[in-house]
Amino acid sequence: MKSQRSRFGSTQVLDQPSRIATVPSAGLWVRSGSPVGSEDGVMRDEVVLIGPLGAGKTTVAALLGQALGLPVVALDDVRWNYSAEVGHDADEAAMREAREGFIAKYQYWKPFEIHAVERVLAEHSDCVIEFGAGHSVYEDDAMFERARRALAPFVNVVLLLPCPDPDESVRILTERGEEKAQLNRHFIAHHSNYDLATHTVYTEGQTPTGTCHEILARLGRA
Repeated sequence: MKSQRSRFGSTQVLDQPSRIATVPSAGLWVRSGSPVGSEDGVMRDEVVLIGPLGAGKTTVAALLGQALGLPVVALDDVRWNYSAEVGHDADEAAMREAREGFIAKYQYWKPFEIHAVERVLAEHSDCVIEFGAGHSVYEDDAMFERARRALAPFVNVVLLLPCPDPDESVRILTERGEEKAQLNRHFIAHHSNYDLATHTVYTEGQTPTGTCHEILARLGRA
């Protein structure tokens, strides 16, 4: 069992599955000749949206894409081809969930998710990038470091949350119909999103259009 201390002072515990997926090392993928997350000073201004389940990332990403005249790349839509590159087995994931519950499948997914993150960030440009809720949260330190390096060149990593209070954020998202409250509590309390984000935008009391306008204003694109 692995314990993570959240930025709010409480300890979040996520059980490890009995067998951890082993993903072959593919190295760091490159784009235009530069390693992902390189310290060469080349920065990227694509908007990357991160945040917990039900935070509004999909709706806001679509609005940002329309406002900026850019396509939207959703990691949840493209992840499976990238995961297949390093041996993701859907049957194995389903078996773990049936035997041990959703958290076991979640843990199995993590090595494949970080691979997909690296690949998407390397391959896609001039677009709005929408992460799935789990794509920006890593309990394993080495995986988190890979995410940090992959996102290092991106100056517009926007974390969407209902409000600054973590318990209230979970309550609001649960009221919106998000059923995985325990997992969302972990996503909201874990340090990963806060360490990876360059901007945090609170959505409670705003329409999706209002949230989009706030993001554009913060990025100097209103």
